[in-house]
Order: sequence, then C-alpha cells, then structure tokens
Amino acid sequence: MASLALAAERLRDLSQPIDVSLLDATVGAFYGTGSKDERAAADRILQELQGNPDMWLQVVHILQNTKNMNTKFFALQVLEGVIKYRWNALPGEQRDGMKNYISEVIVQLSSNESSFRQERLYVNKLNVILVQILKHEWPSRWRSFIPDLVAAAKTSETICENCMAILKLLSEEVFDFSRGEMTQQKIKELKQSLNSEFQLIHELCLYVLSASQRTELIRATLSTLHAFLSWIPLGYIFESPLLETLLKYFPMASYRNLALQCLTEVAALSFGDFYNVQYVTMYNFFMVQLQVILPPATSIPDAYTNGSSEEQAFIQNLALFFTSFYKAHIRILESTQENMSALLMGLEYLINISYVDDTEVFKVCLDYWNSLVLELFEAHHNLDNPAATANMMGLQVPLLHGLVDGIGSQIVQRRQLYAGTMSKLRMLMICRMAKPEEVLIVEDENGNIVRETLKDNDVLVQYKIMRETLIYLSHLDHEDTEKQMLKKLSKQLTGEDWSWNNLNTLCWAIGSISGSMMEEQENRFLVMVIRDLLNLCEITKGKDNKAVIASNIMYVVGQYPRFLRAHWKFLKTVVNKLFEFMHETHPGVQDMACDTFLKIVQKCKRKFVIVQVGESEPFVSELLSGLATTVGDLEPHQIHSFYESVGHMIHAESDPQKRDEYLQRLMNLPNEKWAEIIASARQSVDFLKDQDVIRTVLNILQTNTSAATSLGTCFLPQISLIFLDMLNVYRMYSELISSTIANGGPFASRTSYVKLLRSVKRETLKLIETFLDKAEDQPQIGKQFVPPMMDPVLGDYARNLPDARESEVLSLFATIINKYKATMIDDVPRIFEAVFQCTLEMITKNFEDYPEHRLKFFSLLRAIATHCFPALIHLSSPQLKLVMDSIIWAFRHTERNIAETGLNLLLEMLKNFQASEFCNQFYQTYFVTIEQEIFAVLTDTFHKPGFKLHVLVLQHLFCLVESGALTEPLWDAATVPYPYPNNSMFVREYTIKLLGTSFPNMTVAEVGQFVNGLFESRNELSGFKDRIRDFLVQSKEFSAQDNKDLYAEEAAAQRERERQRMLSIPGLIAPNEIQDEMLDS
Repeated sequence: MASLALAAERLRDLSQPIDVSLLDATVGAFYGTGSKDERAAADRILQELQGNPDMWLQVVHILQNTKNMNTKFFALQVLEGVIKYRWNALPGEQRDGMKNYISEVIVQLSSNESSFRQERLYVNKLNVILVQILKHEWPSRWRSFIPDLVAAAKTSETICENCMAILKLLSEEVFDFSRGEMTQQKIKELKQSLNSEFQLIHELCLYVLSASQRTELIRATLSTLHAFLSWIPLGYIFESPLLETLLKYFPMASYRNLALQCLTEVAALSFGDFYNVQYVTMYNFFMVQLQVILPPATSIPDAYTNGSSEEQAFIQNLALFFTSFYKAHIRILESTQENMSALLMGLEYLINISYVDDTEVFKVCLDYWNSLVLELFEAHHNLDNPAATANMMGLQVPLLHGLVDGIGSQIVQRRQLYAGTMSKLRMLMICRMAKPEEVLIVEDENGNIVRETLKDNDVLVQYKIMRETLIYLSHLDHEDTEKQMLKKLSKQLTGEDWSWNNLNTLCWAIGSISGSMMEEQENRFLVMVIRDLLNLCEITKGKDNKAVIASNIMYVVGQYPRFLRAHWKFLKTVVNKLFEFMHETHPGVQDMACDTFLKIVQKCKRKFVIVQVGESEPFVSELLSGLATTVGDLEPHQIHSFYESVGHMIHAESDPQKRDEYLQRLMNLPNEKWAEIIASARQSVDFLKDQDVIRTVLNILQTNTSAATSLGTCFLPQISLIFLDMLNVYRMYSELISSTIANGGPFASRTSYVKLLRSVKRETLKLIETFLDKAEDQPQIGKQFVPPMMDPVLGDYARNLPDARESEVLSLFATIINKYKATMIDDVPRIFEAVFQCTLEMITKNFEDYPEHRLKFFSLLRAIATHCFPALIHLSSPQLKLVMDSIIWAFRHTERNIAETGLNLLLEMLKNFQASEFCNQFYQTYFVTIEQEIFAVLTDTFHKPGFKLHVLVLQHLFCLVESGALTEPLWDAATVPYPYPNNSMFVREYTIKLLGTSFPNMTVAEVGQFVNGLFESRNELSGFKDRIRDFLVQSKEFSAQDNKDLYAEEAAAQRERERQRMLSIPGLIAPNEIQDEMLDS
C-alpha cells in the first residue's frame, strides 16, 4: 500500500514524461490478485489519471514504451474520452499528430502476419479509435482518407484485411449506430461522402474476391461487403460482376454463410422495377445451387437439431434470405410458369424451416408469413369494395368498372397460386400455436402438469402474431381452416395423435380465431368442438390428462361469448362444468375455472338473470341457493373472484327490488360472520385483537371489495350496512398499531401482527375507494360517506407515526376529488392540513423511503390542481413554495411514474396560473427556477422517459415569455444592474448563460444558435423537439446509449393507428377484448 501511495505521487506529476514501468505496476495491481485494498487504491489512481485533462498528452509515450496490453488499453481509453468530448477544441497540430501516429501504428502492426495475429485485440481497439477520429475529421479535414486507405490495402494482404475491418466499422458507425450519436447534418454529410467515394472501395473488394486465395482476407472482405450492401448505389451491385462473384462463393463451405448474408442484403433492396431481370436470374441460379447443398427431401428440423453451429447458422441465414427476397420481390416470380415453380419450391423450403425447433428461426419465418398472409387477405377483403381496390392499385374510380373484373380475376388467380402453401401454413400455425395469456396450466421441464408461475412475454408476443396470421388465413378459406382443425381434433379422440402438446396447440388455435367466422358457421363448428372436448374429458383417464383437457375446454369456451349467448343450454352446461372444476384440486384448475367464469359472466350477464325456457327461476337464483357448496373447496382469493362474477350477474338485473334481494343473499355468509364478530367486540373489545379474528375480518372486507368492483352503485345497501362499524374497527386497529410501534421500537412495524392489522386498514380504504370510484356520480353518496371519514381516516393519518400511515388514504382522497370535483373545494384545506406537511417530511429525506406514499401523494396533488385549483391560490406563500418544491422534487425522481406525475402536475399548475390573476406574481417567483430544473433533468440522461413532458414545459415557458402576457420583469432588479428591454431578451440571455456554463465543450455560437432556434420553433412542436434532440447529441450528454425514449411519442401514435386498423377486421381484436355492452338481452 505504501508503495502505491508513492506511485500515486510520482504518476500525478504530468509535467515530464510519465514513468511507464510505474504505470504498468499500478495497472498490474488493479488487474492482479492482490488484496481488495490494493486493487481499490490502484483503481483510485487510474481514475484520477483518467480524469486529468493533460493525461492524453502522455498517450503516445505510454504506447511506445509499454509491453503490457492492459496498460495500452488504459491509454487508449483516455484517448477515446478526449476524442469523444474535446477533440474539436484541441489545436490543429495536436489533432494531426495523434491522427498520423494512430494510422502509423495500425499500418506497422498489420503489415506483418505474426504481429497482426498476436496483437489482434490491440489492432481492433486502434481501429475503433481511428473511426472515432474520422467522425470528426472526415471528409472536411481529411479528404484523402479513402484513397489513402485503398492505396495502403494494396501493399499487403494483412493490411488489406485490416482495412476491410476499418471500412466495416465506418459503415456501421454512419449507417447503423448514428441516431442519437451525431447531429442530423453530420450524419447526412458522412453518408454523402461514403457514397461518393465508394467506387474505390468497390474496386478493391472485387479485386480481392477475384485474385486472393487467402481465406481470412476473403472472409473479411465478404463481411465488409455485407455492411455496405444495404446502402451503396445499386449500379455497383447489378452492373458489375459482384452478384456472380457472391453466387460463386455460395457453394463453398467456408464462405457459404458470409456469401448468403451478402445475398440476403441484396435480396432486401427494393428500388422500383429496374433490376427485375437480374433478381429473377439471381433467384433461379440460387435455387439450383441450394438443391445441391440441401436436397428438397431433407427433413430440415432434424438436420438443424443434429447440425453443427455453422450448419444451424446456415439454416437461419437461409430463412432470412427467403423472407427478405419474398418481402421485396415476390411479385416478379409470379410472372412465368418456370418462375412460379421455383417460387413454390422456395416457399416449401420456408415452411419446412418454420418447423425447426428454435425460437429465433421461427420468429424470422413467422414475421414473413404474417406479412404475406396480410397482403393476400387485404386484396381478398378489398375485392368486396371496388373503390378500395382501385385506390390500392392507384387507379381513378371512374375508370373502374371495366377494370374491376380484370383486377378481380388477378386477385383470384393469385389466391389460387398460393392455396396449397396457405393450407400447409394453416397446419403449421395449428401445430406450433403459442400459449395465450389466459392459460395457467403448463407442462414443466420434468413433464409434470403444474400451475404457471411466471408469464413469458416472448411467448405472448408470438401468440399475438400467430393469432393474427391464423385469423387472416381463416378469412381466406374458412372451410379449409375448419376441416383441418376438426380432423386434428378427431385424431385426439381416436388416440392416434394424442399428446398434451398436440391438444394444447390445437385448442389455442381454435380459441384464437374467435370472431372471424360468420355466426352460423361458428355455431356449427363450436358445437362439434365442445362436444368432442367434453367427450374426451369423459373417456380419458389420469389426473394430469384431465387437467390438460379441462384447461383447454375452459380456454375455448372463454373465447366464444357470442356462441354462448346464443345457446343457453351450452352456456349452462359450460358454467356447471366450471363449477365441477372448482372442486378439482389439481394445481391451476380452480384458478382457471374462476377466471373463465368471470370472463363468461362479463359477456353473458343478462342470460343469468332472466328465466330461460324450461327453467323455473333465473340461473342466478339457483346459483345463490347452492353458493356455499359451490365455493366450498375454493381458496379465499378464488372466492373473491367468484363474488365479483356473481356481482356482474346481479348488476344486470334491472328490477331494484330483485337486485337488492340477490345482493342480500350473496352477502349473507360474510354478513353473518361480520355481525357475529361485531357482537363479540361489543362484549369485549379484546376479541378483535385475536389473529384469527383479524384474518377473518380481512377476508370479509376483501369479499366486499370484490363484490363492489362489479356492482358499483348497486352495492350501496351493503356498504351502508357495515360502513360505521367498519370505521370503528379501522380506528381501533390504527390505535393498536400506533401503540405497538411506540412501545416496541423500530422493528415493531415489521412484525407479522402489525402487518396483519395494517392489511385490514388498507382493505377498508380500498373497499371505500372501490365503491366511490365505481358508483355513479351521485352527490348524495359523497355527502353520505365523506364527512364521517374526516376524523377516523384523515385525522388518524395525521396523528399516526410515519411508519403507521397508510398511503391508501392519499389515493382514496385523490379518487374522491377526481369523482366529486369542485364540490370538494371547501374540504381541501382540511385535507391539506392533515396530509401535506407530514407526508412531505416522510418523502423528501431521500428518493427511496415510502415509495407508495410518493406516487399517491403527487396523484392527490394533481387531483387538487385539476379540480380544486382555487383552493391552491388561497395557500400562503410558504405553503405554495412547499407545493412547488415538492413538484420539483417529484420530477427529479428517477422513478418514472413519480417523475411523470410531477411533470403533468407542473404543466397543469403552469396553465392554471397563466389564466389566473396571479400570473405575474407566480412566474416572477418560479420561472427561472423551473427552467433551470427542467434543463437539469432534460440533460442528465437519467430522466429520458420524461423527454416528451420536459419539451412541453419548455415550450410553454418560451411561448409564454414571447406572448407578452408577463408584464412584470422576470429578473431581480436588485442583483441585475442592466435592465433588459423585455422578458424575452432576458430569458434568451439567461438560457445561453445557463447552458454555456453547463456545457463548456460547446462554443458560445453553438449554444446561441440552439437557443435562438428554440424561440423560432416554439409554436411548432415537432421542430422544437428535433432541435432539443440534436442539442442533446451535440452536448455529448446522450451518446452511445439507448435513445428510444426520445422518440417514444411517435411510437405511441403508430400503435393507435394500428389498433384502429385491427378493429375493422372481424376477429382481429378478440370478442373478449371489445368493450361492448354485450347485446345479450
């Protein structure tokens, strides 16, 4: 340690060349096996050196004098930092010196075979450094770079191999990784330079591929070409020997995958019809070669399973080639008989590849099948609508009638061409259907049937795409879809094709096409499916088998509410079958039965409250009579779900008298127990302290909450019955918690007893919140329930210790204010007094404690700002300052929900104050602070998800200051000697100063240009946003990171357009997901 301290002293002195052996020793200590303290000390020294602005001047000296690879990498890391953040600020001769030195070292190391192989990692890192320099220097300050590079490449094969690596890096930097790394202008400039100088590179690549015998060089060249092919001018590909050369390398085993990747890039290009002939020739030639490499009769899934990693990569690349080619050029293969047979053979290959048991390969195939089927479906769909067809073909409607027949026959011919492929594709989708979210029963890795514990998001995404594809396939040919499904199902019954997986995928496929058939056909199809599944359940033995079949019956029936509404007998049979499954203790079966019951009831609720033909009473009445037996084997959480389902039925009853009678019968069991507990508590309050009693109270409240969820306003008689007793229990438990914590020290709040008591308090609040939220907007309900809660709930919150305060109090009052809006204005001061100061003290100590209170506190504040803004205006200055500080505190938060709530709240406050008579006072006090704080979170990279809202706040501030609405000066006359002509000038200068001092790496001119640009584009949001994105890149705050959050808003708009499209196609949005008030009367 002492020697390290000495080393630190000597290394710190950068006025003379650094002691390289000492630096080697320090780097060695950091990577070595010494003590933890030694490594930490070495780390500190290295970090300090890295942070020293003059350290980079030692880099050349270090690289020339060390043999230690880790020391070289350390020096290059220092250099990389300078290139990234300070390069343009360095004197010209220093930049040139470094540029030349790096180029020389690269040439020197790569000019001889042995040093090139030994120092490969070091050369790779130097290449990266060179490309980082190029991003600044080329083309303006280093015009000759590409000619120099090509000339060097011709001097030796190893230099040539390395030049290929540099070109590949450059292409990737400019075309693949540039978004969010460079400004739009710089990207454009580099792309144009690469395009204009490409001829030299092209000649070099072709020269190597025709003349070299060296495997590594040929592979490097193919790899570089692969990076270039997506953007180079097409003439270089089709009007040169490049394509033939690639096809020549395709059959050779050592180059096969690289050549195939290059051909895939070419296949994906699509620029009009100019090169169609070349594409057809390429495809046909490729197919001839492919049949030699991989004969059509090969079982591709088996070949994949048993193949080497090279062979597996080949099959994956083959899938990419076919899908890329067909996406761009399938139409040109439909022209002649010969081309069609080559096309159908390729599709056959692709179907076989789709059976490969590998998720990535399947995703590639599935993505293409989805787009092909969609294209065929849209043409078929538009055939019924001639105007749409004409529009699609780019024709004028008046020319239409003569053409419709021609277009129509083309579309029909095209469907016939693909009919065989589509039929095979239906079978593929049925055999490989992914698991839908509703299915809870799965096979584990040991082959046992268990309840699913974790949702697999990849599988859910795959299910969504497969479901959509199968719905299009079903629309294209309902008969074939139905025939294939029923045939596969009959094989399950005969046992010929029976397996858990086969039955599962088949039933998931059947469930997924719900809504796509005409009602009559759907009815006929489902009668057969449900009958067969019920028979299968009867004849199959074994608990696991029965569980699998039960899960599939439940899934299928849950997907077809329209069928169940139209067939009461089936609906009744299904519901009784679900009740049967509720007694089946196999893991997951009861849960799924309760979930399916809820889903069916939500869609068919009216059917259960009317007397059906041949019945003496409505089903709900019969169900309530046998309620205790039906739920006898269910767990508490399943009983709660059951109560919610029955609540939906009762809600559908239009006669208030019957409804109240059903509600009373439903709540009979919990109410008897509740009355018993309250009676015992009146005898002795200690009775309520027993843990089992507390659990029972909790369970009763949860049952009430579940019923309130579905009953809404109709729950009023029940909640009125227990409300006051419930508040008394709440108050008593709250006092018990406080005294336990006060007497039991800091850990008392974590004991199971206190947690249980708090669960009752939380559930009480949740029940009241659920009821008030779901109840229709009737002021008398608010008047009946809010005043009695003021002391037991609000007063209690203020009196409690911080650890005993329930965050649900905050969300309850947020719900109340959102519900009853301005009628709550008089109560706001009381709410403020009870929760504001004491909650702020809890959440402003740090960013971690009381996470629940944070979000709910800001939601409450937002509700007040939205609906009761006048109450905020009447706060005293210190109170308003507290509110504003807490909002700034919120949007500084790295927790996304809290930051977003804070920003939304800030926007509401800014708009409301702008419209009030206190506009000048408010902005004089807070304008500068808000601007400064927003720029701080905008540029610190921890708050990217808030980008859209940060932009809106800045836009609001700049528009406001330019509008002239602020008549008082925003600057403090006491501290600013120079009076500005107007607020606009002050804000411009202030912003330039603020950003100039925060980003010393930017010139004053750059900052000034940005700020003036913001003022110019203030009324046009997308331009305003683009300027800020460019600034973030320029200021180097947002580089080399994932910047998709900066574009989140555009992505959301795209998703909404997609949903509107899906709504227009029957079945695409599952009947269960459509929020209709089910027409089941």
